[in-house]
Amino acid sequence: MKDFAGRIAVITGGGTGMGRELARQLAAEGCNIALCDVSAAAMEETRRLCTVDGLRQGQRITTHVADVSDAVQVRGFRDAVAREQDTDCIHLLFNNAGIGGGGSLIVNGQDEWERTFNVCWGGVYNGTRTFLPLLQRADAGHIVNTSSVNGFWAAIAPHIPQTAYAAAKFAVKGFTEALITDLRINAPHIKCSVVMPGHIGTSIVANSRKVQSGNDTDVMTPKEIAQARARIASMGRDAAALSDDEVRKIVTDRAKRFLEEAPTSAAEAARIILDGVRNERWRILVGRDAEQLDARVRAAPERAYEKDFFESFESEVGWRLGR
Repeated sequence: MKDFAGRIAVITGGGTGMGRELARQLAAEGCNIALCDVSAAAMEETRRLCTVDGLRQGQRITTHVADVSDAVQVRGFRDAVAREQDTDCIHLLFNNAGIGGGGSLIVNGQDEWERTFNVCWGGVYNGTRTFLPLLQRADAGHIVNTSSVNGFWAAIAPHIPQTAYAAAKFAVKGFTEALITDLRINAPHIKCSVVMPGHIGTSIVANSRKVQSGNDTDVMTPKEIAQARARIASMGRDAAALSDDEVRKIVTDRAKRFLEEAPTSAAEAARIILDGVRNERWRILVGRDAEQLDARVRAAPERAYEKDFFESFESEVGWRLGR
């Protein structure tokens, strides 16, 4: 699929980050967009930006509030897409929605752990399963599933557990790789790609806090502070010695650093992904850090979780995620 003009793309997690930038770049090429997110306000901003950038006559940008971890809501999203886009088919499916949290199976609660897993993995499965009939009716289709470097390396720093997120992203990678054969046999006009970004400048840290807590404001609730303390404790730090204000500052500073210090912007990530789709690449690494980490893990898999492995990688690419 070299040309996106006149096609219909479904994008989950379309309110911010890579989802927003995918929507803007696809819209600029004349693609119709159906956005899904848990934040109506964020999607409206994405739609506004697409409109400001300029739309072609008859081009449609629709928004739909849905939790991708809920199969019933995803089916409702599909039905709304068919109705509001006036279509019985789609051409592009970007299963992009994701959150963090629940890093430790031991320290973090089951609800937080499973919330992360169910959004990051369940959202991909629900999206693919639900929209597959619409892809099958198209003349050509492409499924793009967002995994992560945590889909081939289940860590982010020696002192930060990543069990929920990494488990989900490994599942996304394996699922997408298995789809290659399944689609080739049973739906050969549909291609698929697994996207593995490194550190991308997005609001996932701030957004994850809001989704995990159900609080869409910037003011942390007592529940959020308790969850943040558990995450800090899971890193081996004495969280009990921290005041609530100190916990808030740690959370705010981490979200700010993640967004502002990333080596790859969300816009650049979207460009790399769309180039990969055009070239029918099933494996799309996003960012120099992702490429270098992939090479390092392949070269020394038995060392991948040793402290010196991370320190050498961090020094070479300038990662600051563990700080």
